[in-house]
Amino acid sequence: MTLLAIPFPDIDPNAIAIGPLAIKWYGLSYLAGLLIGWAYIRRLLATPKLWGHDTPPFSLTKVDDLLLFITLGVVLGGRLGYIFFYEPATYLRDPLQIFAVWKGGMSFHGAVVGCCIAGWFFARRNGVNFLSAMDLVTAAVPIGLFFGRLANFANGELWGRVTDVSWGMVFCNERIKALHGSCPAGEAARHPSQLYEAALEGLLLFIILRVMTHQFGALKRPGLVSGAFLVGYALARSAAEFFREPHFMAGPLTAGQVYSLPMLALGLYLIWRARRTDVPTLP
Repeated sequence: MTLLAIPFPDIDPNAIAIGPLAIKWYGLSYLAGLLIGWAYIRRLLATPKLWGHDTPPFSLTKVDDLLLFITLGVVLGGRLGYIFFYEPATYLRDPLQIFAVWKGGMSFHGAVVGCCIAGWFFARRNGVNFLSAMDLVTAAVPIGLFFGRLANFANGELWGRVTDVSWGMVFCNERIKALHGSCPAGEAARHPSQLYEAALEGLLLFIILRVMTHQFGALKRPGLVSGAFLVGYALARSAAEFFREPHFMAGPLTAGQVYSLPMLALGLYLIWRARRTDVPTLP
């Protein structure tokens, strides 16, 4: 262990524990992301000047329906994405572990796919523009990413690569040893990459999208915010992967970088498509 390394704080993964009942930081992060995102979407819909013809794509009464669809998309897509993208062999050996979501194991790339499918069903059921619905969702997604990455840090998971920087952290303490029998990350100092991702994928991306929606009228061009989110996330995640311990490598690229490439391509297409659309003006 490097003498100047920062020891990982002894954070209890249970935010609240009453007897056998416990609420984990991981679950609270999802709840906070969904509820704050729900409130933010309502705020965007309640600001007519952000939309073409000063007319939001649907009423506030449909936001609860959207939240339900997106929650299902996040949970099912995130879980199935992790299983198929990262640990197929593990879950084939013990299929019942697929349902043990309280142990973690979620893929953001899978959650994106799940949200797209859920958003399509929501738009079809409610007769609204699919891209406008997804613009609302993606404008709020960085909120959930921010809390999710903080939860990853609290859990001592998805740690970074070995480093000698002065803020390097040793992801090892008595709780982690008791849980795993040893310290999976070893006792070398590592980048706190979860915090890098919280800053890049969460805070920075939210600010960029906020400026686009409130200063440049991005919501008036369906698909523009969604495209900017996909490109922004792909770039932020790919940059963070240089500091994060890779799950596996595909040649020179990490798994996270490989799975971000389709997001980047789709995002660029949506931006190109949206920019070809004239901004609606009042007659």
